[in-house]
Amino acid sequence: MTKEIRLNAFVMNCIGHQSMGMWRHPRDASRDYRTLGYWTGLARTLERGLFDGLFIADVLGVNDVYGGSPSAAIRAAAQIPINDPTMLVSAMAAATDHLGFGVTCSLTYEAPYVFARRMSTLDHLTGGRIGWNIVTGYLDSAARAAGMRKQIAHDERYDMAEDYMSVVYKLWEASWDDDAIVQDRETGVFAEPAKIRKIQHEGPYFQVEAIHLCEPSPQRTPVLYQAGASPKGMGFATRHAECIFINGPSKEVIGPYVRRIREALASQGRAPDSVLIFTMMTVIAAPTDDEAEAKLADYRGYVSRDGAFALLSGWSGLDFSRLDPDEQVRHVKTDSMQTAIDRFSSANPDKTWTIGEMADFSGIGGAGPVIAGSPQRIADELEGWMAATGVDGFNLAYTVMPECYVDFVDLVTPELRKRGVYKQTYAPGTLREKLFSAGPRIGADHPVSAVRAPDAETDRFGRLAPVGRRLVPGDPANGR
Repeated sequence: MTKEIRLNAFVMNCIGHQSMGMWRHPRDASRDYRTLGYWTGLARTLERGLFDGLFIADVLGVNDVYGGSPSAAIRAAAQIPINDPTMLVSAMAAATDHLGFGVTCSLTYEAPYVFARRMSTLDHLTGGRIGWNIVTGYLDSAARAAGMRKQIAHDERYDMAEDYMSVVYKLWEASWDDDAIVQDRETGVFAEPAKIRKIQHEGPYFQVEAIHLCEPSPQRTPVLYQAGASPKGMGFATRHAECIFINGPSKEVIGPYVRRIREALASQGRAPDSVLIFTMMTVIAAPTDDEAEAKLADYRGYVSRDGAFALLSGWSGLDFSRLDPDEQVRHVKTDSMQTAIDRFSSANPDKTWTIGEMADFSGIGGAGPVIAGSPQRIADELEGWMAATGVDGFNLAYTVMPECYVDFVDLVTPELRKRGVYKQTYAPGTLREKLFSAGPRIGADHPVSAVRAPDAETDRFGRLAPVGRRLVPGDPANGR
């Protein structure tokens, strides 16, 4: 059976996300990122093309590692200015019926109680089409902006993330019963207090005693995305994620990484194929190969090398302004994204990259590959990547906005549909139901299942203490 290609548009609520300098292109509209029309128009285009989701990346802090200053990033609009990703979703949801929305939110700088409410609210307003890309942050500038001297060490951020997830799982899954809302007009009871309870959490980083403020949303827990690639990050991703994002310049990099993820899922007691794996790709489509190559050459004329260096320095924690552009790329361990350099160095034994080559490669599409061609050539390439690497789909980064997505929808998706490797229509239901052809709730092999029957403050039936009542051993009312 042919595997269906999954697609997300990979964007950011800013001007320059992965392709630095494209804002200067005469056909680029990314300056309109501040307007709702820009985003609702994009959402309608993607839904017309049957995209699974619009994935909105985000970063807190400014890329100020390159040259020890934010100047290069500011000049190139390299992920600054940047607005909040969650504020876009309601308008785009109102403009569409099926498109999913994955939003990136860092758990390092926001209380889980507050964040859980925002996700539940978005799940309600989208009719169950919201997902969360779980990140821990990587910029010292973000930590300093949040009142810290420097960011928490890389591995400890994941320890904190584990504790954070325990809290939000309890809030989303264990505070309200499914039938807590009764809406009895005769008795005047809207919700039944005995079916709503405080969650109790005493962890190494968070201590929470609270009732979740939101009634159960369609999915309860949003669809969970993650992109951890270090050993610690992969362990976290394979425990928690339902969709994993990866990134690399070639099939030779991506294929072995996909196999390691599938093996790690099995070691976690999860089915190796239970998680969807997406890799980043930049596609430049035109009616013919020659026209597409000409378009790519045109785009390259607008690339900002300083902008690319600003991003690479921020991702890796290394100041590339101190290095010779002809110097070969080597792995250096930092507290930023530890695999940012490995994507170009040790991961691909057939290619030795220089610093300058890495910046030039990243100028369009970041650390992912760029495919330019006719609909037939692009379809061949996407199918080839699926077969060679075992990925489930692609996060398509943008170049010139919205031209790149309009071209893909108008030219490439009809070819994919003709080949039978792409959906003909959307499946019904929530985002989780569309992605996995299952129910709206996370399955039993996920850590959430343990939270649904918590050990703390439960009666003999595994129920949490109702509102206004603590479980007292020996009290027959508690069944204990």
